[in-house]
Amino acid sequence: MTVTGPTWEYDGYRPEEERLRESLCTLGNGYFATRGALPECIADEVHYPGTYAAGCYNRLTSEVAGRRVENEDVVNLPNWLPLRFRPVGGDWLGPDTAPVTEHHQMLHLDPGLLERRTRYRLGDDTSLLVRQLRLVHLSDRHLAVLRTEFTADGDTLDLDVEAALDGGVTNAGVTRYRDLDGRHLTQIQTGSAGPGTVWLHCRTRTSDIGCAMAARLTADGAVTAANELQRAVQHVRLHLPPGRTVTVDKTMALHTSHDPAISDPLRAAVDRAQAAPAFDALREAHATAWEQLWQRTALEVPGEAGSILRLHLFHVLQTLSPHTADLDVGVPARGLHGEAYRGHVFWDELFVLPYLDLHLPEVSRALLRYRHRRLDAACHAARDLGRRGALYPWQSGSDGREETQQLHLNPRSGRWLPDHSRLQHHVGSAVAYNIWQYWEATGDLDFLHGEGAEMLLHIARFWADSAGYDDHLGRYRIRGVVGPDEYHDAYPGASRPGLDDNAYTNVSAAWVLARALELLRAVPEPRRRELTEGAGLEDDEPARWEEISRSLHIPFHDGVISQFEGYGDLAELDWENYRERYGDIRRLDRILEAEGDTVNRYKASKQADVLMLGYLFAPPELRSLFHRLGHHLDERTWTATVDHYLHRTSHGSTLSGLVHGWILARARRADAWAFVQEALRGDIADLQGGTTGEGIHLGAMAGTLDLVQRGLTGLETRDGALCLDPVPLPELSSYGFTLRYHGHWGVRLRLRSHLMEITVPSSGRSPIDVRLRDRAIPVRPGETARLVLPASDRPSR
Repeated sequence: MTVTGPTWEYDGYRPEEERLRESLCTLGNGYFATRGALPECIADEVHYPGTYAAGCYNRLTSEVAGRRVENEDVVNLPNWLPLRFRPVGGDWLGPDTAPVTEHHQMLHLDPGLLERRTRYRLGDDTSLLVRQLRLVHLSDRHLAVLRTEFTADGDTLDLDVEAALDGGVTNAGVTRYRDLDGRHLTQIQTGSAGPGTVWLHCRTRTSDIGCAMAARLTADGAVTAANELQRAVQHVRLHLPPGRTVTVDKTMALHTSHDPAISDPLRAAVDRAQAAPAFDALREAHATAWEQLWQRTALEVPGEAGSILRLHLFHVLQTLSPHTADLDVGVPARGLHGEAYRGHVFWDELFVLPYLDLHLPEVSRALLRYRHRRLDAACHAARDLGRRGALYPWQSGSDGREETQQLHLNPRSGRWLPDHSRLQHHVGSAVAYNIWQYWEATGDLDFLHGEGAEMLLHIARFWADSAGYDDHLGRYRIRGVVGPDEYHDAYPGASRPGLDDNAYTNVSAAWVLARALELLRAVPEPRRRELTEGAGLEDDEPARWEEISRSLHIPFHDGVISQFEGYGDLAELDWENYRERYGDIRRLDRILEAEGDTVNRYKASKQADVLMLGYLFAPPELRSLFHRLGHHLDERTWTATVDHYLHRTSHGSTLSGLVHGWILARARRADAWAFVQEALRGDIADLQGGTTGEGIHLGAMAGTLDLVQRGLTGLETRDGALCLDPVPLPELSSYGFTLRYHGHWGVRLRLRSHLMEITVPSSGRSPIDVRLRDRAIPVRPGETARLVLPASDRPSR
C-alpha cells in the first residue's frame, strides 16, 4: 500500500489481503455501500462482494449448540457488481485462475472513486488490460456506476462480457457466524425492461422489505438479456483490435420499500436506471457533491497522519452522509462495510457524533431521533427489569429491542459461550451525553426541550430506579452491570453475571441525573409540566435524583479509582508470560477461556473503562463530578489511576488506543503518540488480526478525527462559548479545520507553532465567544482572531 496525496494505492494481487482491501475500498453514500470486491470474482474464501443498505435488517432463527438462537442482521443485498469476461471460446478470466502480470487498485478520496487496473496474460504475445472506475453516487443516493475499459495488446481479441444482478447471495462474510442461517432473501424475480436494462426484485424473509435493482448496460455492441435462476444477466460481444480501448458502462439503481414517496420499488429502480445520465455526467455531479462535503468537514493535518485521517473521514462520510438525515438509522459500529457485529448499533455514536455535531448537525439530530423513536422500546426494557425510565439496548437494530446475542463463539476453543454484554447499561448514558453535546454545539433548544428532554429524563429515571441505598456504606449502589471493559462480566466463581459499582457507570449516571435536573430547571414551565405529566414523574423524584447524584458509591483501592467494587481483590496477571507465549494478546479473554481459565479472575481489561471518564469529561468537569460525589480527585490520584490501568489493558478493541492516546495527551504526553498511532493504524494495518476485512471500525475512525478536533485543542462547546485548552503534541503540532457552530458556517481554526487563528465568516449573526484558560474574547463575523498561546500550551517544533 502506498499513499500519494488523497489517493490510496494497492499494488499487486495478494489473495490474503483481499478482504482487507475490499473493506477499505468500500464506496457508499449513507444510503447504501458496496465493498471494493473485483466484479469478476464471486464470494469465496478470498473475495466477498457485499452491498448493504442503511437500516435494512432481517431476523432469522438458527440452531446453535443445541439451542434455538434468534439474530437480526444487516442484509447482504443482491450483488450488482458482477461483470466477467473471457476470450470467445475460452475460460472466464479472474486473478485466481488466469495469469496476472500487473494489478493496481487506487482509492481516490477527493472524488470518491475506486479505480483498478489489471493485466491478464492470454498467451505469449497477447494480453488484456482491464481498467475499471466505480462510484456509488453521492448526489443521487440510489445510483452506482461501473465503467470497464478493455484494451488488447498483441493480437486482435474478441471478448465475451457478461454482466449480472445476482440474488443468490447470503450473509457469509464473517467466518464465526457461518453456523447461523444467513439466507435472508426470498421471492427473487428477474426480468428485462427494454433494450439494455434488466431488473431483479426480492424481499427479506421475515422483515418483508422489498428490494429492487435495475441495471443499464451500455456498450459498443449489441446487448442481449437472459433470465437465470436468481440472476438477471446481460451479454455483449466486443471486438478489440490491438491498442483500441472499448468501454462498457453498467449503471445500477437501487430502491427499497423503506424509501419515501414511491409506491413500487421495482418501477422506481427501472425508471431511475433508464433515465440516469451517461457516465461522464454522473461522475461530474458525484465529484461536485464530494467537493462540497469535503468543504464542510475537512480536517487539515500534514504528513502521514493527515492522509490516514482523511481516509477515516472518507469512510465516516460514506456511512453517515447528509442522506442519513432522511433515514431512520443509527450508527452501525462497522459502517456499511461488512457483516461484523451483524450491522448493529452499539454505543459507537459516543465517538462519532461529537465530530458530526460541529460539521453535519442535521445528521447528528437524525441519529438522535433514531434513539427517540425507540424510546418506548427502551421504557419497555426497563419495565421488564422492574424499573421505571428507559434502558437502551447494548445492541440495537431495526426496532429498538435488545439484539445482543445470547451466545458468542470463541474461535480459539470452538466453544459457544454465554454473552452477558447486554448488561452494559451505560449505553443510556452515552445517548444522554450525545444529546447534551449536540445541544451545546448547535444551540438547538427545540430539540433539547423536545425529543432530547424526553430521552434524558427517562434515562435519568432508569438510573435513579437502578440505585439502591446501602446502609453500611451510607451511599447508593448500582449492581449487576458490565462496564466498557467487557472482559469482566462476573465475579470469580459467581453463579450470576454482573458487577457492582462500575466506576464509569456510576459516575456517568451521576452526570445524567445532574443534567436532567438542570434541564428541568431551565425548560419553560408549560413544557416542564408536559414532560413531568407525560413521564408520570412523581413530585419527590427530582429530590431523590439530586440525592443519588451526590452519593453514588465510587470504589477506590491502593490510591486509585477501582474499575468496580472488588476489583482490587483480583489476581495480577503474568503479562510477560502471556506475551511470550502468544505474542498478540489483544483478545486475552479468548486465550484464557481456551486454557480453561477466565479473565474474570484477573486485573486485566480489554479496553479503557475507568479511563473513559477522562475521555468524556475535561479535567475540570471530571474533578467537579467527583467533588459532587464527595471525593477529591486531584492530579496525583488521576495520574496514578491512568498508570495503573495503562499497564493492565490488552487493547482488544480499536477504541482502546484512541482513548489512551486522548488521555495521555494531557496526563503523560511523552507516551501519547504511540497510542495515537495505534488508533490511526487500527484498520489500515488490521491490528486486531483479520477483523477489518469484516467491516471497518467506525467509532475508532471518527474518534481519531475528534482527537484532533477536540482532544488536542481542548475544544469544548460549553455555556454558549467555544472553550479552548490546547495541548502541545509534537507529532501533531500544526493542523486546522472548519466547523459549524451555533448557526455559523465555516468557522476556521488553525494551530501552528505558538499561534492559534480563529476566523468567523461574514454573516448577520452574533459574535462567537472564545475562551482560553487565560482570557476570553468575542470574535465577530468577518474577523480573524490571532491568539498567542501561553508557553505551556505551545506545540514543540
